[in-house]
Amino acid sequence: MPKAKVLYVCRECGAEFLQYFGRCPNCGQWNTLDEQVATPRRATLRKAATPQPLSAKALGEISEQAQHRSSSGFAELDRVLGGGIVPGSLVLVAGEPGIGKSTLLLQMAATLGQQQRVLYVCAEESAQQVKLRSQRLGMASPPSLYLLAETNLEVILQELTHLQPELAIIDSIQAVYLPQLTAAPGSVSQVREGTAALMRFAKRQQMSLFIVGHVTKEGAIAGPKVLEHLVDTVLYFEGDRFASHRLVRAVKNRFGASQEIGVFEMGAQGLAEVTNPSALFLGDREPTPGTATIVACEGTRPLVVELQSLVSPTSYPSPRRTATGIEYNRFLQILAVLEKRLGVPLSKLDAYVAASGGLNVAEPAADLGVAVAVVASFRDRWVQPQTVIIGEVGLGGQVRAVSQLELRLREALKLGFRRAIVPEGQGGAIAGLEIYPVRRVTDAIVAALAPVPSEVSP
Repeated sequence: MPKAKVLYVCRECGAEFLQYFGRCPNCGQWNTLDEQVATPRRATLRKAATPQPLSAKALGEISEQAQHRSSSGFAELDRVLGGGIVPGSLVLVAGEPGIGKSTLLLQMAATLGQQQRVLYVCAEESAQQVKLRSQRLGMASPPSLYLLAETNLEVILQELTHLQPELAIIDSIQAVYLPQLTAAPGSVSQVREGTAALMRFAKRQQMSLFIVGHVTKEGAIAGPKVLEHLVDTVLYFEGDRFASHRLVRAVKNRFGASQEIGVFEMGAQGLAEVTNPSALFLGDREPTPGTATIVACEGTRPLVVELQSLVSPTSYPSPRRTATGIEYNRFLQILAVLEKRLGVPLSKLDAYVAASGGLNVAEPAADLGVAVAVVASFRDRWVQPQTVIIGEVGLGGQVRAVSQLELRLREALKLGFRRAIVPEGQGGAIAGLEIYPVRRVTDAIVAALAPVPSEVSP
């Protein structure tokens, strides 16, 4: 018998080492090396490789084939996937525990099970538990939906070969294992080799495959980073699990646009689509000081979002800054621009900003809305009603251009807004919408804030 040797494998990057390090020399992460016992295979003689005929083809010689996509039963999920489920695709669905991954996939399987053969592999639950969950959600029992409570990946692949389903769901990849590997389920080698085996099977059989992935406490997908490179699409579930709405975001998509989002709402009957997500993130639209409305673009979808700001005197040696739904470093940058270019004494004030609805707005087009909301709260003023504010703020106090402006403005017009403050040079004419092009942050604040009663002429 060959002697077993000990390897130390990084759970972040998958690199292997013969000795232990507190910090991975490959990716630089701390405390990520796991001990594994590997049995080397016997050395075999390699035959001399014989020259093979050239099989590569020019791009123009490859025949065009129409890509057929099947609907998932959810228009929002189809949008995130790029128009539907592609045969032979491997989709990774990740999110925090209790966010709704298994619920959405079970609802999708129950819908598709009415017309095609679907296999749901519940590696973390028994078949009876999945049945009880489907009854709790009020689902009917589709004739072509099959359940398999199994963790051995070889048995799962045999069942897939025998059943030949059009769609299969593995819940989850961290719970299944390959018997020939000595590592424990969920380890780097098990996740990597298991996903690679499923990918080869899905491509060979042209079967659509969804796999559920766990996340770490930092919010990243558990397992090696190569897991995200193996799959075709990576979907993240976002949102507070104690709130009702959920966001499904495509972080990677080989068949559509990345950063596309779908909006769902969790109810007693499971997840339901939100047909008008802008109304969800718009708040109650009650005019209050420190409130501004922006139009953010997530992928190709414009979303009207209400921003709320609060500026108050501090009781601490260092003022507090809190950003909810807005990137923290960009918030600090906007506060510095307001103090340096406009003279607002924010270094002695606490400043808070939040995006309603729990949406994370990471794009720079929200900068001008944040700046107007902060100044409005500082002066205790209201923003002009039915006004949206779009623009990026530079360090010199200038307002920079943004992408997809016309798409944003048409979404605002559809929701009843009549005024738009935009960067200078991008103010195209749109019927029913009054455009205010501005060059600097000062001009945007003057155009956005409503005059006090004493300033209104009789």
